[in-house]
Amino acid sequence: QVQLVESGGDSVQAGGSLRLSCRSSGFTFGCVAWFRQAPGKGREDVASIFAAGGSDYYARVAKGRFSISQVENTVYLQMNNLTAEDTAMYYCAADPSRPTWSCEGALVSRGKLEASDFRYWGQGTQVTVSS
Repeated sequence: QVQLVESGGDSVQAGGSLRLSCRSSGFTFGCVAWFRQAPGKGREDVASIFAAGGSDYYARVAKGRFSISQVENTVYLQMNNLTAEDTAMYYCAADPSRPTWSCEGALVSRGKLEASDFRYWGQGTQVTVSS
């Protein structure tokens, strides 16, 4: 059974940190990324990693504060210096049929990843930051 399971969401004070985890079962990641969706807003890309120990990508909202990493079948998102604007449901997305170079190519052409780039999604984990 193909499954993505996120964990690590919590309520924290502004300036705090959280580490989100995304574990895959039933497949290897291929393209994998974190997205988030705040109430009343669209889903936006946050970060992606192109193979464990490989290159990575950060959206403007994440640069300098978030770090993505991968260990075997788990992808992590370390989030530091959180602000109220980071409050959202965070989703892990992956597509095992899509090689990582394909996602890198999409980034080059579009400058961002889109939800349609990914076939499988986790259930989401809520991050709430209070100021």
